[in-house]
Amino acid sequence: MFIGRDSFGHIVVSGSWPSDDPEWQEWKGLKPSDLLLISLASCSAYDVVNIMQRQRQKLRDLCVNVQGQQEPQPPYCFTHIHLHYILEGEALDSRKVERAIRLSQDKYCSVAATIRGVARLSYTYEIK
Repeated sequence: MFIGRDSFGHIVVSGSWPSDDPEWQEWKGLKPSDLLLISLASCSAYDVVNIMQRQRQKLRDLCVNVQGQQEPQPPYCFTHIHLHYILEGEALDSRKVERAIRLSQDKYCSVAATIRGVARLSYTYEIK
């Protein structure tokens, strides 16, 4: 198991130490590849919330579900990553939602910018 700490002291537990012991064959923390997906979703969510606020949209809740498809052989590169945004708020304008997500994906999210070109990124959204 690996413990990462950022400059603010926040901690994340990742992975599992390889072992012949069957008890260690399951993951004891987040898989590093899942951390990448979580990083992408949280980076984009941060952008979307800020952009929606600047557009004077009354966003109450945002959930981002992310799924990635990986190659079947090592190093198991991601080939496609899809994000599905679920937004709740008061009279949200779908054009402004679309704009916020597009700006995040294409301009502001550093994780998306890093992944783009290696894996295909796509998204959908729904307003509740």
